[in-house]
Amino acid sequence: MRYLLDTHVLLWAASSPEKFTPAVRATLENPQNELVFSAASMWEIAIKNSLERPDFKIDMWNLRRCLQDNEYTELPVTSEHAAFTQVLEKLHKDPFDRMLIAQACVDDLMLLTADRLVAQYSGPIEMIG
Repeated sequence: MRYLLDTHVLLWAASSPEKFTPAVRATLENPQNELVFSAASMWEIAIKNSLERPDFKIDMWNLRRCLQDNEYTELPVTSEHAAFTQVLEKLHKDPFDRMLIAQACVDDLMLLTADRLVAQYSGPIEMIG
């Protein structure tokens, strides 16, 4: 299975895996699963880090290197993803979350999220925790 991790899930996987249930940890540790991170998440982290948000104090270069070292696949943002955001329900205004939902739909990925609002969208989305 291919899993796209939303931004918070990605940060927890990198720094606080104890926040996950045993079932989620098993999913993330299963070598048969492909774990994917979006360039949109990296952009979101960089922006919020530059705004000095305490929940986004991350060394971006280290995070990227760690994700690559742990064989996460990087997913770029494409114009197809951008166009797909236009057809999403109007449940959420956060552009980063909407992009992740679009990417999951377009690229046939299961989006793992801890955000209840994101989980309300139809499509390949799994709420964790």
